[in-house]
Amino acid sequence: MLKGKKILIGITGSIAAYKVPFIIRLLKKAGAEVQVIMTPMACDFVTPLTLSTLTERPVLVNFFDKGDGSWHSHVDLGLWADVYLLAPVSANTMAKMAAGIADNLLLTTVLSARCPLFFAPAMDLDMYQHPTTQDNIKRLQEYGYELIEPTQGELASGLHGFGRLEEPEVIFQRILGFFDQNRPLAGKKCLVTAGPTYEPIDPVRFIGNHSTGLMGIEVAKALADLGAEVQLVLGPSSIQLDNSIINVTRVTTSGEMLEACNKNFDSSDITVMAAAVADFRPVVLSDKKMKKSNMVHSLEVEPTTDILATLGKRKQNHQLLIGFALETDDEVAHATGKLTSKNLDMVVLNSLNDAGAGFGHATNKISLLTRNNDPVVFPLKSKKEVARDIVNAIIALKEIPKG
Repeated sequence: MLKGKKILIGITGSIAAYKVPFIIRLLKKAGAEVQVIMTPMACDFVTPLTLSTLTERPVLVNFFDKGDGSWHSHVDLGLWADVYLLAPVSANTMAKMAAGIADNLLLTTVLSARCPLFFAPAMDLDMYQHPTTQDNIKRLQEYGYELIEPTQGELASGLHGFGRLEEPEVIFQRILGFFDQNRPLAGKKCLVTAGPTYEPIDPVRFIGNHSTGLMGIEVAKALADLGAEVQLVLGPSSIQLDNSIINVTRVTTSGEMLEACNKNFDSSDITVMAAAVADFRPVVLSDKKMKKSNMVHSLEVEPTTDILATLGKRKQNHQLLIGFALETDDEVAHATGKLTSKNLDMVVLNSLNDAGAGFGHATNKISLLTRNNDPVVFPLKSKKEVARDIVNAIIALKEIPKG
């Protein structure tokens, strides 16, 4: 249910920390990756050894590991997580969160996290009911953090009332429910191509381009994050995909990419062709390294198959087909022409005239073109953010494909 999802759990000093191992077991059983951060005081209530055994990851407490001198980056942790769950969170930590205080690894990660944050308070009755605690809870909710309210029952002090950490099964269901409601593409099958193709000349040389595959990989990840079942056809790329729920088929040539696309296209609801397929290949492949002098006079090439146009001819009414256009002049006119000539539903246009766009950059600047609509122009963004814009536009198309 949560396969491939990355859950960051922050544990603060509270007797209720004993419930966290049960939460971790449920998350791991559902397929999630779990990383734990603890405040130093939390270590007095549940041992890092127990938690690291359950998560299969080292538990992080301090910025520096004095043993091996490694640095634990709160920025990297905040970017890694799909959800940050603080459970249990004490009155002290909530007060610091509300004030923006960041004096430990857990709190600095709160300020760095770009993902949704859930906080589950646990404390004694009077501490929970104190006006400052209630004000801090309201402020955290105003920040957009999701409250998992404590329950009523017997507390560690012997008092009876609100302040008990919610039960592990309920917390798990809240996390599960969050992902379910944020999965508009659940049940959809998506085909994505990424990277270049290499068309061999001889055992040493090839015809190719500068594509790294990053843009298509980010699109595949964005689709998977929203629940889609993704098949990624990836050309030669040095990028290591860290998403275990994406099925990857590695290819080298345009012919291999065409074969993989033909295999998966008919069952695909959404196809995004982000790969930079080589336009030409040698007519004859030499089995020996060709001499430079011979290549100058005898290298004959032929066009490769237009994979996008081929799929466009086969596209059914329930399918969406999205193409990419990298242009250097008359960009909008050329991209618009692809919409009709290749039977596309949307074209993602980027221009080599825009700084930071195209191959070899971690950023991109795109325009989205659909039929009978003006181009939608986006500013320069990271390719991860660009991928989200593309996927949001796919979802917004008039006919969302039916599985």
